[in-house]
Amino acid sequence: MAEALREPQAGARESLGDLVALAVSDISQLVRCEVDLAKLELKADARRVGIGAVLFGFAAFVCGLMLMVLSFAYAYGLHAAGVWLWLAFIYVAVTYLVLAGLAVLIAVTRFKGLTGLRRTRSTVTDDLALIRRDDTDSLAGSGQAG
Repeated sequence: MAEALREPQAGARESLGDLVALAVSDISQLVRCEVDLAKLELKADARRVGIGAVLFGFAAFVCGLMLMVLSFAYAYGLHAAGVWLWLAFIYVAVTYLVLAGLAVLIAVTRFKGLTGLRRTRSTVTDDLALIRRDDTDSLAGSGQAG
């Protein structure tokens, strides 16, 4: 029992200011280390995103080249099937026009389905109204008491 009473007194030799300064320096060092870690992780993630973007760009370029080659193959295939060459290329162009029109139609129907965050705006508005009501109630309550 006597030993238990001596331990707090041994810790009491350091002043409260020293303990606070030590805690503040430890916390600031911890924060610095966390910021450094975040910078390293962000740099690595940015490098990965950059490499991924370059690879996607390269893939898009290759797909564009492939589309051109396939377009010529389609046109010459139609020509081999007995269609005049100029008409075969028009068929290719019309095919791409139809595909583009379908893509636009699908995109428009997707955009029409956007809600514009209606529910989120509604709940935020309700929450703000509730907070304002609580603030006015507390002000009214403190005004009645005075």
